[in-house]
Amino acid sequence: MSGQPAGTAKEKETANVVWSGSWVAERLGVELVGDGKPEGGRELRELLGLALRRNPKRAHLLVSNVLGKHVPQKPSVVYGTGFELGLRVRGLLGEAEARRAVVLGYAETATGLGHAVADGLGTAPYLHSTRRLVEGVARAGGFEESHSHATSHLLLPEDPDLLAGDRGPERADTPLVLVDDEFSTGNTVLNTIRALHERYPRSRYVIVALVDMRSQADRGRLTGFAAEIGARVDLVAHGSGTVNLPEGVLEKGQALVAAHEAEPADSAAHEAAGPAGPARPRAAGAPGPRPCTRVDLRWPAGVPDGGRHGFTPAHRSILEPALPAMAARIAEALGDARRVLVLGFEELMYAPLRLGTALEEHTDAEVRYSTTTRSPVLAVDDPGYAIRTRLVFPAHDDPADGPGDRYAYNVAGAGFDAVVLAVDSAADTPELHAPDGLLAQLAAHTDHVLLAVVPSYVPSRPHPRVAERQEPPVLPEPLRGPAFSSYAPDEVGWLLQDFSDTELEAPTEEREEAIQSGGAHYAESLPVEYQPSDRYQELFKAALELSAARVARAVGTVTETVLAERGPRPVLVSLARAGTPVGVLMRRWARHRHGIDLPHYAVSIVRGRGIDANALRWLAAHHDPADVVFVDGWTGKGAITRELSAALAGFEGFDPEIAVLADPGGCVRTYGTREDFLIPSACLNSTVSGLISRTVLRSDLVGPEDFHGAKFYRELAGTDVSGHFLDTVAAHFDEVGDAVDAEVKELLAADRAPTWEGWAAVERISEEYGIHDVNLVKPGVGETTRVLLRRVPWKILAKRGAGADLGHIRLLAEQRGVPVEEVDGLPYTCVGLIHPKYTRGATGADGKAVESK
Repeated sequence: MSGQPAGTAKEKETANVVWSGSWVAERLGVELVGDGKPEGGRELRELLGLALRRNPKRAHLLVSNVLGKHVPQKPSVVYGTGFELGLRVRGLLGEAEARRAVVLGYAETATGLGHAVADGLGTAPYLHSTRRLVEGVARAGGFEESHSHATSHLLLPEDPDLLAGDRGPERADTPLVLVDDEFSTGNTVLNTIRALHERYPRSRYVIVALVDMRSQADRGRLTGFAAEIGARVDLVAHGSGTVNLPEGVLEKGQALVAAHEAEPADSAAHEAAGPAGPARPRAAGAPGPRPCTRVDLRWPAGVPDGGRHGFTPAHRSILEPALPAMAARIAEALGDARRVLVLGFEELMYAPLRLGTALEEHTDAEVRYSTTTRSPVLAVDDPGYAIRTRLVFPAHDDPADGPGDRYAYNVAGAGFDAVVLAVDSAADTPELHAPDGLLAQLAAHTDHVLLAVVPSYVPSRPHPRVAERQEPPVLPEPLRGPAFSSYAPDEVGWLLQDFSDTELEAPTEEREEAIQSGGAHYAESLPVEYQPSDRYQELFKAALELSAARVARAVGTVTETVLAERGPRPVLVSLARAGTPVGVLMRRWARHRHGIDLPHYAVSIVRGRGIDANALRWLAAHHDPADVVFVDGWTGKGAITRELSAALAGFEGFDPEIAVLADPGGCVRTYGTREDFLIPSACLNSTVSGLISRTVLRSDLVGPEDFHGAKFYRELAGTDVSGHFLDTVAAHFDEVGDAVDAEVKELLAADRAPTWEGWAAVERISEEYGIHDVNLVKPGVGETTRVLLRRVPWKILAKRGAGADLGHIRLLAEQRGVPVEEVDGLPYTCVGLIHPKYTRGATGADGKAVESK
């Protein structure tokens, strides 16, 4: 095949009696409006159907009939549509500029479309964004897709000059062509251009989309944006129009999804019925699904599997003549199959698409093409709904963001008597072949499954400029339970070293003397773990029962605020250790309320030493830094807030703002409450924090390329209440939902600027009590608890009349012989004062008096 399209999007298989968007349109009032031409609305309905998805920002999904993602379509139609768009771009640019152009496609849905556009341009190199990290390839940029369920995109070209604004020997300005399946608000594409323009400025951009669905308000933004960056920005689309959304459509859509997902599912019927009618039932006594057959493609050596690292015209010239022979091998393995689906895999869209176009030419069988996807969409078996059936299976390519479900739509019940599954070698894993894996799922719905594996392309050696950079060594993957911590493995990944076998504990008095004398830093050793008495454990349980609903409400409020302001899929990064239970609870809230799984990691930050730089490097390599939301339990005077802000100054892209459960110090703008109340996780140490110690930073243990460390106290499993704390709080999520919604609405409209009143109060107390060191004044219930558990306390200041929130404080103070002084006008419920100028046996503000025995 020469690269010319075998068909166009104008080809129609049959006239659809029912529009595949009518089910959603009737229930939600969503309307597709054409571009003003009499046939505009009809053309849009031929291009698009509608479905529903779980998403905090957008409930509806425009389902393309010519993209080859969710709806199986003739490969020639899918490829021809993209190729024709490429021809139009070539005509717009003119031959001279077209020869210099670079095409950039969006993962995952537009990777194949973008590649077809590059083919239509003829001589353009192609790159697509990716969510898969590849060792040894330097990152050339990244950006966010704000409305997506999986937002982070990386750019990993093998040639670091590929995206440069002036390429080639003549260093001429190169147009950048950006390809996405849908141009709706324009936010994703314009944010990409803005980010790339700062790094690789150029004078011309062309945006290409299957459909331009911007509202009238959004259409005017493009002209203003082009003027803002000082470049020309053109748009080429296959179809255009708008989506009219009635008031409250998001809430109605979410309720509709929830109602359908709550219905008892007859999975057999759900999976077996589809657009092509019922699947052929197997005869009684007939053998089960046939095992899959591997077909040796003999993929040409040196040709990338797609555009993840760049795909050049030279690669294209090798692939094109090899396609017919690969199609012949597939056809031979298919035998007499008459209706065949070529199924691609997530970002791997172009290789299976081209195998499909070649197979169409080589066989008389009816060939269709689609791919699997990460995107969770509701399936409804109705001819007026675009997603009739779905197969759900575990991820099988060891994704960087952890395990999760993946989907294949409109495959079950579609009458395919053979499926050719094309994956790259990185995804040919035991999970793919597992009893619940994709191959087994396909085998249940078709007579014959073929597996075609395309070699995953990894640059054989770094580009010379990449090698010169001497990138630091690859860091290890996060530690997870049950090997490290008692938390479930999906609840948190610890970006730490395991120091469980290292002796780090020292008596509290020894540590305090060394810290205050300047002989040691507090992070160089660990206090001996406090073993709570039976009385204290009972007090903890009572405190938890008393405050669980209050904690649940604060968890909901801070989580909803983060989702509203930081996008639908933030990456939670808790500051170990106090922030970790809060991060786990926020993750649980997001899953319970919205059905989304947020990535969650724990990192070390040390007062006076900063945050773990290697942990930040790992995060930047696996996620877009702009997605990272730092999480802590509470604020006292705001020392860690300031520490984080200073530590991140040298790291590009990270937002230093912390989200906390309680902000009594007025130090942050993202919080669950500003009340100083008892958070039960503050009452204990490791036994409420996954059995993990506080973090350790010591030069003889932590090298320049190492994470900070911590210990896993496996021996304390008998007294571990980490899970009990989480479950008790989460049990109140439903009952606090309405209160959370009302509170978040008020907070989002309020002025939440930090007041830093806590810092001012601490400075005043430090002077009034003759301490003259704010680091020895620990305000708030949580910090006071830490003083009593880990440090040498001098006295406790309690707000007069404070009640149950201080029960455990009074007990600990009694056990340690520390006076509790009730005072008026205290902005916190309590304040803990560390013994100033401590030496063993000393007392008094000057540290000179000796305690009498």
